[in-house]
Amino acid sequence: MPLERDKDISDLLRETRTIAMVGASDRPNRASNEVMAFLQSRGYRVIPVNPQITGEHIHGEYVWRSLDQIGEPIDMVDIFRNSAAAGDAVDAAIAVGAKSVWMQLGVINPAAAERAEAAGLRVVMNRCPAIELTRMETKRRPD
Repeated sequence: MPLERDKDISDLLRETRTIAMVGASDRPNRASNEVMAFLQSRGYRVIPVNPQITGEHIHGEYVWRSLDQIGEPIDMVDIFRNSAAAGDAVDAAIAVGAKSVWMQLGVINPAAAERAEAAGLRVVMNRCPAIELTRMETKRRPD
């Protein structure tokens, strides 16, 4: 069952330090580009993954072709792919030993979520970590 409760999502975001972003874009007007910059501004290391622009840099980070090339521990795989393609990204996340997968807004793949959970990964589906972080920061502020 994907995480839904605020506490579970908050715990996941607090425990996460390194995020691999599958489908990261070097185009400033793309949501993945904006979300990557936002997450970096909140102290996360975000490693972009996009086979079409491998070797380029986005927000100072080298762009990798695939998750298995990164070669360092990944806490979360943030998936900016369509729902059908999310399954491959989830399978790659499982294969590299990621701790969680986060499927972005509009990305819904229950079968992939089940595979990730069966492999021991925490799953968030159809949400954006930037929106969730902002919402939780706002909740914590005293009025």
